[in-house]
Amino acid sequence: MSQPLSDRTVALVKATVPALEAHGLEIVRVMYARMFEDPMIRDLFNQSHHGETGSQPKALATAILAYGQNIDNLGALAPAVERIAQKHVGLQILPEHYPYVAEALLAAIKEVLEEAATPEILAAWGEAYWFLANILIAREDHIYRDLASAEGGWSGWRTFVVDEVRPESEIITSFVLRPTDGRPVVAHKPGQYLTFWLEIPGHPPLKRNYSASAAPNDTSYRISVKREPQGIASNWLHDHASPGTVLKVAPPAGEFFLADHPERPVVLLSGGVGLTPMVAMLETIAERHPGQAVHFAHGTLDGSTHAMRDHVRALAEARPNIRTTTFYQCPRDEDIAGRDFDRAGQIDEEWLRKETPIGDADYFLCGPRPMLRALITALSMAGLPSDRIHYEFFGPADELLAA
Repeated sequence: MSQPLSDRTVALVKATVPALEAHGLEIVRVMYARMFEDPMIRDLFNQSHHGETGSQPKALATAILAYGQNIDNLGALAPAVERIAQKHVGLQILPEHYPYVAEALLAAIKEVLEEAATPEILAAWGEAYWFLANILIAREDHIYRDLASAEGGWSGWRTFVVDEVRPESEIITSFVLRPTDGRPVVAHKPGQYLTFWLEIPGHPPLKRNYSASAAPNDTSYRISVKREPQGIASNWLHDHASPGTVLKVAPPAGEFFLADHPERPVVLLSGGVGLTPMVAMLETIAERHPGQAVHFAHGTLDGSTHAMRDHVRALAEARPNIRTTTFYQCPRDEDIAGRDFDRAGQIDEEWLRKETPIGDADYFLCGPRPMLRALITALSMAGLPSDRIHYEFFGPADELLAA
């Protein structure tokens, strides 16, 4: 267990907050550049988050700033710590990797802040880093051990074979995966993701997270992947992952999931490919909680991008406790209201207030960042407690954490 931070360290870290606000992103970029000089460390990360948008550096800069601001109130960071630990488990980050980060972070602080990075400041940040690192290492060790010891669980990377490929829309395809050893698989929590180690010719190893899009079972997983225009991994899966393709997969991870026994009505809100974890939750409720009230609202561009429409409709038609509403942002001429979709436009605050039980429900959201920013803000302004707003999206949560 980590020793408490000294009062002197807390004071010194707090004193660097203005410098982090001004130079945090530059520090993080220098840190990653140093780390990625080592191919072993580079290959641990999802490099799609380090491109032109720089979403991962922004996310880490925001997290470091939040750590500095809350160094004397670390309980406020507990949800973020759990999210980071789950991401690390998906990427198979291990204790021996942490010293590389420490060395690169302290060197980056010294390089960017120059004379302001006194030996005393660097020592304080070194102590603060290892205090948080030891918390993460302990939590990750607990998660790793639980996954390895669970029925169907495993450690590290396990090989799976693509058993079935199923187009769901013009841009989304599902892949059913079964382990090559024929043994059971650990049941994911509905909403969690799997991490894939992809070896694509002409590229270094790629790490990608894809949400499980089916209810948990002990034999297989299903992921549903959107073809991204510039997505190396998604295009390779769509073009080359046919039945028989073997993939390396880490155990399920993630802190976004449906409770084992939901206590309140559930509202699922998704946009685009964000429906994948929601379908896993919806299937689970249909199979295991037949009396649980649930409202699934999904927004997409039009009928060509609407995945799993018939499957979701069949679940709702068979169970009176399930209600669905579909939004098409720009319906085509052939998209018929009342047949293909329910409402034109997007899920918005007015609809939420009129059609969902904000005072009584738990809300789960997954989709594009603008949608999440708008809906999370609307739910918060309507008085919904933060512990009843659960969200996930496919990338670092920099903007949401900042908000």
